[in-house]
Amino acid sequence: MPKRKVLVMASLFATNPALAAETHHRHVHASPYAGEETREIKALSQADVDELLRGGGWGLAKAAELNGMPGPSHVLDMASELGLSAEQVEQARRIHDAMRREAKAIGGRFVAKEAELEKRFRAGDITEPELVTRISEIEALRSKLRTVHLTSHIEMTRAQLAHRIERYATLRGYR
Repeated sequence: MPKRKVLVMASLFATNPALAAETHHRHVHASPYAGEETREIKALSQADVDELLRGGGWGLAKAAELNGMPGPSHVLDMASELGLSAEQVEQARRIHDAMRREAKAIGGRFVAKEAELEKRFRAGDITEPELVTRISEIEALRSKLRTVHLTSHIEMTRAQLAHRIERYATLRGYR
């Protein structure tokens, strides 16, 4: 904030303590969610929806990725830097394509279930038993989605990269 603006605000607050208190009160109670109320699905940003519908990782495989187990998408992106053979690239592509197909299907169902939950809250008459059922369905899908992504990292590691994991980690900026 420019120095001049700070001085003007300080002088206003000094001459009108009520203004200072009102400004402080508004900032203390401001929600970090302000602006998200216009989302179609409040629990998901448009970027989240796009990532889920395209079968992207959505950060669900960090346990594998950050512990030295490469993911197929990144392996394919770095195939030349990793020195992969044509056969290894094809193997990575098979793992990636299978993972992506399954993740897209599950991600689509996940987004649809979140949209249904949103619709029920929008209607304002959701019951607790219905909520428990809907949340259980959504979290079961999240679990399946995470399993799909983590499994692809396990498969990649087993398939071909044991001797290239250090290079992978360096290229990804982990070392």
